[in-house]
Amino acid sequence: MASMGYRDTVFGHIFGITALILLLAWLLHFHGGIDLDSNEAAHMFNVHPFLMYFGFIFFAGEAMMAYKTVYTEWKVNKLAYISLHIIAIVLGIVGIYAAFKYHDKQRITNMYSLHSWLGIGTFCLYGLQWIIGFLTRTTYAPWHISFSRVLLYMAICTAESGLMQSSTLLGLKTGTELFLVNFTGLFILLFGIAVDFSIASIPMVDLSIASFFFFCRPTPNPLFGSAF
Repeated sequence: MASMGYRDTVFGHIFGITALILLLAWLLHFHGGIDLDSNEAAHMFNVHPFLMYFGFIFFAGEAMMAYKTVYTEWKVNKLAYISLHIIAIVLGIVGIYAAFKYHDKQRITNMYSLHSWLGIGTFCLYGLQWIIGFLTRTTYAPWHISFSRVLLYMAICTAESGLMQSSTLLGLKTGTELFLVNFTGLFILLFGIAVDFSIASIPMVDLSIASFFFFCRPTPNPLFGSAF
């Protein structure tokens, strides 16, 4: 089971990078670029899908897989795990800001769609999960992992609903752009599934952020022998 987890991370990287390439091809080729300070509203908006996938979902997924991709001592694993989550949170905040900035510029009502509700809800719960990680220890680890998997799929659902909303608003019914958007969504989903399979095979260790600051040693699962 552990060896399958390592293979899952390889597929996760492949699917995640493929989704990123497709997303960039869509935003750059069909919609002109990515620029938060641009006078072009479309360029400003493009910051949102780019950072919410690459900045938030991708880095959060990489953080979840850190124990399988960073082959070093436990302390370094934990540092990589925390650092990637911090990057995800910071870039996620910028991505959300880009959406609000675009709406204000275009005089569009904020928080009117299911996509926006899912997005804000997921991001707030993600932040809460991260804060709780500072306050908890080993006994919370199983819940931490389970809730992380729930949040992962909530983020994936948000991304998929966002792509569907964009396709609808752009009036895409056929053509290259539609296929590009659809395949982007497909590979984002495959990335999430691969990350989830990787998490499911992680030995039961203390994943709480508090354990890093209190210098706790990981608690191994007897089924897997020694922890990292």
